[in-house]
Formats: sequence, C-alpha cells, structure tokens
Amino acid sequence: MVSHADGFGLIQDIDVRLTVELGRKSMRLRDVLALGESSIIELDRLTDEPLDMFVNGKLIARGEVVAQGSRFAIRVLEIVGASSSEPAIDRRTPPLMVTPTGAGEHA
Repeated sequence: MVSHADGFGLIQDIDVRLTVELGRKSMRLRDVLALGESSIIELDRLTDEPLDMFVNGKLIARGEVVAQGSRFAIRVLEIVGASSSEPAIDRRTPPLMVTPTGAGEHA
C-alpha cells in the first residue's frame, strides 16, 4: 500500500518561500518617508493574536513567536486547510497589467 507521503516524493525538494506576517498597516508615502530609527508603527493585530504563515503567498497555518536560544522561531498552532471553515487567503502580489501606449495608433 502506498502512503499519502509517498505521492509527494517527487516534489518534496522544491524550494518554497515561507512568510510569517506580524500584521499590516496602510500608510501614506509622506508618513513612510518621515520614519526614523525610533519610529513605531502600530499594526492591525493584537499581541496575543496568532500570526499568519504563508507558503508562496497562500495561507497555510497560524502560529506564535517563541524564542529558541538566541533566535526567534514560530510554533505552529493551527494548520489551515481545505476543510477549514475559513475561506483561503491569497496574499500573492497580483500580476502587473501592462498596456503598451501608442500601440496601433496612427499619427
């Protein structure tokens, strides 16, 4: 009998990007340009809320920050899957739509 993990053998060595999101904030460019070394930016999350974990821009889990030695680490609290009651969140950057200017125009 073939296990579920055996089916993924061919793709297990593919590199993916794991991103952990602490929170978000919309700001005006003038406010970003005014930031300095002692600036504080308040994010849209509370300190006790789980962090979102994304693989290639797709929400896969939620976790919390822990200290492991002298480094930060993430403890996975919840795996978000297709069976979840929450809709999947996709934070990938949408593709740029480029429209050529002057194409097909006649002088």
